Amino acid sequence: MREKIIEQKLVVAVKAKGGICPKFTSPSFSGMPDRLVLLPGGKFGFVEVKAPGEKQRPLQLTRHKLLCQLGFKVYVLDSVEKIGGIIDAIQST
Repeated sequence: MREKIIEQKLVVAVKAKGGICPKFTSPSFSGMPDRLVLLPGGKFGFVEVKAPGEKQRPLQLTRHKLLCQLGFKVYVLDSVEKIGGIIDAIQST
């Protein structure tokens, strides 16, 4: 399955939970995750979307580690089956 399809399904699933899932772009700070997941109650997380079997680039790993050190949650989504678990994890924080 292509990354774009997984990303679209994430957006739909987040919307079904009453949230929004905007594309996150940071032109001056490359390597940031693809999407913000913003859910009711102030719950949020960063999501990096990958095609199945695809790995994060070294710069992405560095940025994700930085975000985690700052106390933010970063999830890597590489299959449609993981969407529900990621949304549940964000909701439970």
